[in-house]
Amino acid sequence: MHDLKSIRDNPEGFDSGLKRKGLEARSGEILTLDAKRRTAQTAFQEMQARRNEASKQIGLLKKLGQDAAALMDEVAALKERIPAVEEEDRALGAEIESILASIPNLPAADVPEGPDESANVELRRWGTPKEYAFPALDHDVLGTKLGLMDFDGAAKLSGARFVVLKGPLARLQRAIGQFMLDLQTTEHGYTEMDPPLMVKDAAAFGTGQLPKFGEDLFKTNTGHWLIPTAEVPLTNLVADGILDEKALPLRMTALTPCFRSEAGAAGKDTRGMIRQHQFHKVEMVSITHPDTSDEEHERMTKCAETVLQRLGLAYRVIVLCTGDMGFSSRKTYDIEVWLPGQARYREISSCSNCGDFQARRMKARFRSEGEKGTRFVHTLNGSGLAVGRTLIAVMENYQQEDGSIVVPEALRPYMGGLEVIT
Repeated sequence: MHDLKSIRDNPEGFDSGLKRKGLEARSGEILTLDAKRRTAQTAFQEMQARRNEASKQIGLLKKLGQDAAALMDEVAALKERIPAVEEEDRALGAEIESILASIPNLPAADVPEGPDESANVELRRWGTPKEYAFPALDHDVLGTKLGLMDFDGAAKLSGARFVVLKGPLARLQRAIGQFMLDLQTTEHGYTEMDPPLMVKDAAAFGTGQLPKFGEDLFKTNTGHWLIPTAEVPLTNLVADGILDEKALPLRMTALTPCFRSEAGAAGKDTRGMIRQHQFHKVEMVSITHPDTSDEEHERMTKCAETVLQRLGLAYRVIVLCTGDMGFSSRKTYDIEVWLPGQARYREISSCSNCGDFQARRMKARFRSEGEKGTRFVHTLNGSGLAVGRTLIAVMENYQQEDGSIVVPEALRPYMGGLEVIT
């Protein structure tokens, strides 16, 4: 959510930020409605004041035995007009709120400008993509040949974009999630949480999924939304609250199933596990002081990178351009892992600094010691990592010519010492 006062103070800066994202200027429209609303508010206050004043005068005239009919007619007229002006104020306020809620966050000054992913900028690489003396297979071919990955069975149960994992491959996915959780909690200071998988409208609005992206979510017949990521419940834990500055930063992590309709992904990644309606992910969320959110963003990204380093998976880090960023983000780093089966890097983590954008929607604040006023916190979220895509990366990078898969050393304690999946 955007701050109306900041738009009043610097409409050119607001429109400039929208232009960088390839969007049209909106300050004129917003400020016109704001001026109308302030006029209505002034009129409402003046009419209320006049009604109160006239009511007092009527009482005095009646005490003196004088005629108060004219004033009584004026008060009656004001009583009829006030509700209309009050409703105008409410309607204009709701329209302004609706517009502000539909406008994405503005990019940070150092975000590269561009229309789409072609303008993203690579920052660094780690590791060297593996070379094989045999044709590297895609994960779905490997898993199917092993008899441990069943897409047809899942389709009978649920349709497209689902999979059934079996035996050691199911255990490997579980091992990956547990490894990530242990790393983020024991070494990186995140507190493990187990949040609800269904949330109400207010929570989905708070992190920016609603109202614009409802079609990307699954909704239950009780009115709840299945979470697309644990970012939604974890971030909303601070909604409508005032934190003590000393409690910042809050760092939380959770391993949860995630559910996405993939409404805009028709025809994309229809094979395999890359883009599923249901998947597991370890999410990291930080609630920080505004002065330290940029530093926290770098830290969070390194926490995600550590997972890939421990697993020995080559990757690169890119910063998303203005046209490729998510709705709530002011700056995003994507981590892309090397997949030999596709011979390309694919996204496995996205770490975003949302500034105070989500906090304004959630009314999440903090108070500094000795200060009466409050300020909005900054919120950050990142994958640490997407479990299914990490499973894909492990399968493809650790495949052998006979179709077996070597278990990375970091995961063997979670696999009962198993070294090779055959």
